[in-house]
Amino acid sequence: MLMPRKSKYRKSHKCEVTGNETRGLELSFGQYGLKALEPIWLNSRQIESARRAMTRYIKRGGKIWIRVFPAKPVTKKPQEVRMGGGKGSVDHYVAVIRPGRVLFEMDGISKEVAKEALRLAAHKLPIKTKFISKDEA
Repeated sequence: MLMPRKSKYRKSHKCEVTGNETRGLELSFGQYGLKALEPIWLNSRQIESARRAMTRYIKRGGKIWIRVFPAKPVTKKPQEVRMGGGKGSVDHYVAVIRPGRVLFEMDGISKEVAKEALRLAAHKLPIKTKFISKDEA
């Protein structure tokens, strides 16, 4: 699972995901990519399952870049605990995704293979996504 080695603060505030992304809008490394169209908190498990789906389909043929990293800690109190008693302990980490963010990039494979691999990855994610490529942009 992806998680930060260390962070400045152990726990963070909850905040809504509003507005569109201003960074990470275009392909930087590969020829093909998967772009988010909705705002969400992406779990490290979801990112990992999408990565596995892509890797298995291309049979380690091309190169994959993961452009998002789960650095925001999400806390959770144990079950059946009464109100109060402070904030819960860190349960998992999420990546804050806004519309327009490139999630994954691929290179070294044909367009058809990349499209299918990214389609399989998109099925693992709980948001609408779009396939993008450098030759179209």
